[in-house]
Amino acid sequence: MEDIGGEDGIIDVHTHYVPRGWPDLRDEAGPDALWLDIVSESDAIIKMGTREFRHIKSTAWDAETRVRDMNADGVARQVVSPTPAFFGYDLAPDSAAKVARIFNDLALSIVEPCPDRLIPFCQVPLHDTDLACRELERCIANGHRGVEIGNHVGDHDLDSAGVVTFLQHCAALDVPVFVHPWDMQSTSRLNRWMGQWLVGMPSETHLSILALILGGGFDVIDPRLRIAFAHGGGSFAFWLGRVENAWQQRNDVVGTSAYPPSHYIGRFYVDSVVFDDRALRVLVDTVGADRVLVGSDYPYPLGERPVGDVVRRSAFLDERQRRQIASENALVFLGGSTPTSGLGRSA
Repeated sequence: MEDIGGEDGIIDVHTHYVPRGWPDLRDEAGPDALWLDIVSESDAIIKMGTREFRHIKSTAWDAETRVRDMNADGVARQVVSPTPAFFGYDLAPDSAAKVARIFNDLALSIVEPCPDRLIPFCQVPLHDTDLACRELERCIANGHRGVEIGNHVGDHDLDSAGVVTFLQHCAALDVPVFVHPWDMQSTSRLNRWMGQWLVGMPSETHLSILALILGGGFDVIDPRLRIAFAHGGGSFAFWLGRVENAWQQRNDVVGTSAYPPSHYIGRFYVDSVVFDDRALRVLVDTVGADRVLVGSDYPYPLGERPVGDVVRRSAFLDERQRRQIASENALVFLGGSTPTSGLGRSA
């Protein structure tokens, strides 16, 4: 397979893990607590109480299996983040903090066999800022390299005071943040055709980017914050023009940010898991080739395999852009070397 990531290959910033079992969570989460029904050495079912949530395979917990798939796809390194169902934002803060500690410690045991290939990201009880900041500090001290958060906490978006404070703390600690949609609305219309995934996730991610822009989050958060959004940033790239027009034409309603929305291009990254070269082109044309990262959503069935395929096959990317997206941008996102350009554009 052609190497598109330079000498070190691709860096995949969007993958998930599930441990092969965890302590009983019913004291923390009640009768619908998540547990793992082990079917065989390589198959299991995540359950919420008696209800099936998702079938998974050993790719979710076995480092050797993950690395074998990475080698097949030309992936050098892989960010390993929580599965959002385990966030626990609906739990009491102390219970959510306990759940976070359990899964964060299990994540370290999953990546331990291959520390040069697997990069752990932690989770935090985002609905309690003090607890979230403490768990982040504990995890970074223990070896996590970043944090994955959900795109909202109940009715509170990413511009809420508590989340902004947490993101400021991430910036101060030089910790990258990966935002993943979760807890999509359930309606009779969205429950058809996996509508929560095909419509809900893109719209939730779009909304969370707008919250940081129109809600003024980016106006107060340190520009050093390195934050990335899953699934190509949802529908944001396609609708930036509409948002910009609304900010200009209905500034009395939409003009809550210090600058027009396009000013904030360069303040965030998005991953590449859009599956179509035309969609990738809109993404690159909108946010810039220096702000797109390879993501796959491995090991789940709606992810991209081979990893980076849309970048590899792209007809419009030149080799410089291809290498940026494959690995160079991820090195900046993970390592903290912030480019001098793209910290917000002049109005």
